[in-house]
Amino acid sequence: MSLTLSSLPRLLQLCSPTLPVGAFAWSQGLECAVDRGWVRDETDAGQWIFGLLGHTMRQLDVPVFARLYAAWAKEDSAAIRQWNARLYASREAAELQREDQHLGAALARLLTDLDIPEARPWQTAPRVCFATLFSLAALKWAIPLPEAATGYAWTWAENQVIAAARLIPLGQTAVQRLLTAVGPVIAVTVAEGFNVADEAIGASAPGLALAGALHETQYSRLFRS
Repeated sequence: MSLTLSSLPRLLQLCSPTLPVGAFAWSQGLECAVDRGWVRDETDAGQWIFGLLGHTMRQLDVPVFARLYAAWAKEDSAAIRQWNARLYASREAAELQREDQHLGAALARLLTDLDIPEARPWQTAPRVCFATLFSLAALKWAIPLPEAATGYAWTWAENQVIAAARLIPLGQTAVQRLLTAVGPVIAVTVAEGFNVADEAIGASAPGLALAGALHETQYSRLFRS
């Protein structure tokens, strides 16, 4: 399968900030990191974002995404449930789990409305991950796995940069510098993530876990995580 002029717009649609899943409301602990002074400027934001891409995204999200994509292609419902549960259980704070649940269920509702019936049961599933529905949409819209995983990683990174722009705050040029720099990092993340064996899947990010937990009791908040 190759990316075509008809599947490219669908990938852009999936990656667009206008996708109505509410990703703008979540910062994945970045708000707490800024509040605590761990992230103070453009350099710190880059280190935070690129570090998570090269660690959590590479060792966890991308390899699981690839397995979800393959499971959807084989119509293997048991494997889909297994990898969805594995990814959900790997979120290290309650807010991070709620974020995945919110985004996944929202995308399930959208895909159901866009005539992808496989998404319907996931609208009310007690545990659902955004990657599970993103991979389903990618397969149904004939988006090849490498491009789909790249789009998934880009969506996460772009939302982090947008959150950093609001929180630190960052100017428009700083945002574009970060987005320019994130491209090569994502390319490496996806390429290496595809080579992670089943037994090696998993990543621990103590700073992210602490930020996610501490954010729950943060006095003043713009974001839900």
